[in-house]
Order: sequence, then C-alpha cells, then structure tokens
Amino acid sequence: MPSSATEPRRGPSRLALSANLAVIYVVWGSTYLGIAIAIESIPPFLMATIRFAIAGAILLAFDLLRHPEARHWPTRRQLLDSAIVGALLLGIGNGFVSFGEQTVPSGIAAILIAMMPLWFALLGWLYLRQRLPRVVVGAIALGFFGTALLVWPAGVGANRFDSLGILILFLAPLGWAHGSIYSANRAKLPPSALTASALQMLAGAGVTLVEAFIVSEPSRFDPSGISMESVLAIAYLVVFGSMLAYTAYGWLLKNAPLSLVGTYAYVNPVVAVALGGVFLHEGVSARTIVAAAIILVAVAIIVTARARLAATPEPAAAVNAREPAEGRSGARA
Repeated sequence: MPSSATEPRRGPSRLALSANLAVIYVVWGSTYLGIAIAIESIPPFLMATIRFAIAGAILLAFDLLRHPEARHWPTRRQLLDSAIVGALLLGIGNGFVSFGEQTVPSGIAAILIAMMPLWFALLGWLYLRQRLPRVVVGAIALGFFGTALLVWPAGVGANRFDSLGILILFLAPLGWAHGSIYSANRAKLPPSALTASALQMLAGAGVTLVEAFIVSEPSRFDPSGISMESVLAIAYLVVFGSMLAYTAYGWLLKNAPLSLVGTYAYVNPVVAVALGGVFLHEGVSARTIVAAAIILVAVAIIVTARARLAATPEPAAAVNAREPAEGRSGARA
C-alpha cells in the first residue's frame, strides 16, 4: 500500500475558491467608489499610505498574536520579495488608481483596470514564454480598440476625460500585472498568508508615501479638512478592500490558475459603474457602454482561451515548482 508521502497533494476546495473569488468580485468592485469618496478630502497617495499602513499593521499584529508559528522572522529573500510585490501591486497598481480617480470617474477607472487579463496574456508571453494563440492576439487588439473608443477622441460631458488621469490609469494595470506574475511564479513569500499580505501592504505604504512627496501632497494637505465621509471610506477600504480582499487575492494567486483569478476583471467594472452611477451620479454615455462591452468581450475571450490551453488547470505556484526544463525558471517579471 503506497505511503501518504506519494499521494498527490489535494488542492483547495471548491467552496474556498468560490468564497475568495466572490470577495474579489464584489468587494474590489466597490473599492472604486470608496477611493473616490476618500480622496474628496485627502490627497490620493497620502490616502493610500494611510490605508495600507493601517491595514498592514493590523494584519501583522493579528497574525503574530493569534498564530505563534508566524512569529519567525522572515528571511531576507522573503522580505525583499514581499517588498517587490507590495511596491508593484499596491504602490503602483493601487496607488495609481487612487491618483487617477482625482480626474476620472470611478466607473471609467474600473473599466480601464478591467484590461488586466490583456496584460497578463502579453506579459505571460513575454516573461514566461506562454503560448499566445491567434484568438488571444485578436482579443488583445480588440481590447485596445475598445480602450481607444472609450477615451479618445475626448468628447464632452460623460466622454470628457483628463489625459493625465487616463495615462495613469492605463499604467496602473501594468504594475498590478507585474506584481501578480512575480508573486505567483518567482517570489519567495512568508509561509503565513497574513504576514505576507501585511508586509506587502507596509511596503506599498512606503512607496505611496514617496509618491506623495514627489507630487507635493504633504504641503497642500489640511488634516482639519478631512470629512467624515472620507474617514468612513478609508475605514471600509482598510477592512474590506485591503485586509479582506487583498488577502483573498494573495491566497488565490497561490491556489488557483491566473486565468481564473483574472476573471474578476470583468465583474469589478459592472459593480463599480453601478455604484458610481447610484452614489456619485457619474454619467455613462452610449459610447462608454459600447466601449466597455468591447473591452469585457475581449477579456472574456482571453480568459476563456487561456483556460482551455491548460488541459488540467493548475495553481501558478504548483507550476513554478516544476523542473527548470519546463520553462518557468526564466521568469523575469
């Protein structure tokens, strides 16, 4: 009778996968509204710094107090990789979203961030030598066409967007995609998911603080002008957007295929546009609806095609554990 050591390791349960996906589907869709409210009276990079510093400190303290096994000081490699992932995912990915939402409606921001699977496909091909079938190439082109239709040429009313804000929001997914690929395929993170998330948040807070000084936010920030709405929005972002959803995302990166994780990108915009319209009265033009539909169709094609490429989908972390001959050792994300 074979020993238990030779038995394949069981993957996560379907319930765990569904629960974590539901969190990033709904909660992250609502964070665009939370960010828009929070930055009404707090500069965006400083707001992100406060959010990530509080969430990271709480998560780290909770993990150390409740789980004695997490009290081992991370290795130098684990600290470095946590800092890299946090800088890319939060310092650039989320920090740029906060900055872009100063001048771009939250729903439009969510639609632009929905292009994440396009970047996953391109960067997966560039860094990991993953296949890029013709249908995916066509979908990538379709997605960029939808983006061009959404933001250019700028019109009036609901179609009038700030160029700098659009550029920043176009760059944000690049940071997030790099951080996700690095986390899933190369990073050596602390074994405790909570500690890993906490260190990434603290690193992200450090990066957004530097960004705040670069754009001179501290010199024009008046703490006495912070509204109660912004305080409540930050509290929501800390508890639900960072502590809950970000930890769920980190868990999914280690336990589910990137093609499945990336499906949040075409659920979040629907939630964000709906909430922005109801609570912020953001206008949505016919062109915006058509462009969003084109982008989401492109995303759906990419996610579906990439999922079919794998006969037996595996977590990215499991693929990374294979022998170098299988091509993962060359990741440079």
